[in-house]
Amino acid sequence: MVVGLCTLELYIGEADSLKDKRRVLKSILDRVRGRFNVSIAEIGQQDLWQRATIAFACVSNDSGHTNQVINNVIKFIEKQNQAQVTDYRIETF
Repeated sequence: MVVGLCTLELYIGEADSLKDKRRVLKSILDRVRGRFNVSIAEIGQQDLWQRATIAFACVSNDSGHTNQVINNVIKFIEKQNQAQVTDYRIETF
């Protein structure tokens, strides 16, 4: 069993309030969950308007599949143009 964990730092330039930030994050998280069937949540910087830290996990029996899913999720989030990925960290167990 291979577990892949990815932590992303996001910059949400269009957010002028926490309400705006939550709207954007909810959209991103729901789309990723629906499309890739991964566990994803906001894990940090909840009180900042334009910054967010999210993490998602993927479990598989093949490390190649886990890495492919993680890379596809990162590309998908970048293409959404709702938030800019400023940094990410990938770990596999």
